[in-house]
Amino acid sequence: MALAGTGTLDRWPDNAGKPAKPGGPATDASAHGGVSQLTSDEQLMLAHQQGAADAFAELFARYREPVFGFFRRRCGQEARAEELAQDVFLAVLRGTEHWEPRARFRTWVYAIAMKMLWAERRKAAREAGAVPVEAAEFASSGALPDAVGETDDALAVRQAVTRLDEADREVLLLREYEQLRYDEIAAVLDVPVGTVRSRLFRARMALKELLEGKGATTDAHG
Repeated sequence: MALAGTGTLDRWPDNAGKPAKPGGPATDASAHGGVSQLTSDEQLMLAHQQGAADAFAELFARYREPVFGFFRRRCGQEARAEELAQDVFLAVLRGTEHWEPRARFRTWVYAIAMKMLWAERRKAAREAGAVPVEAAEFASSGALPDAVGETDDALAVRQAVTRLDEADREVLLLREYEQLRYDEIAAVLDVPVGTVRSRLFRARMALKELLEGKGATTDAHG
């Protein structure tokens, strides 16, 4: 999935960096021959804090598609997903001065995205006439959109995922689609790691039951 040419996400301003802070440490991109020498997200964020505009451009290039995919899987509307993804990067820019190196950049970005998703769901619920968020936010929204050339098995999994409990489903998506570690998921959702483990276990067991039930139904009608 490529974003080039699809909208505003591929047209980020070149001068997105902030003015340099005086007396910064040796993580300044200029001291390392440019951002190409900064391999970690955290190094890039430190360079961005010190005024290296190309450091933010590199972070944006790394995360624009994952963040877009995060929203597309959950809201099902490509245009709205793109708008929300851009809002995340604007929030990153606004929060640059408050980010601290002890925080993993990836976790921080997805935590911002999750808060925006929750706000979007609350807004959708209000506009739907106080329909419970669980009922309004996922299955009826067309989330987990169809993929071109999708196999029958992939379609069955996608449809089964939409039927999972909301809290369990979110942990499953963060683990399987966003590829976050347990501790990262815990930080994004602000829950204990043990809760992440139990929800993921329930989600996988429920998904297995749904898929096995679908298979039994298909066999009975085959």
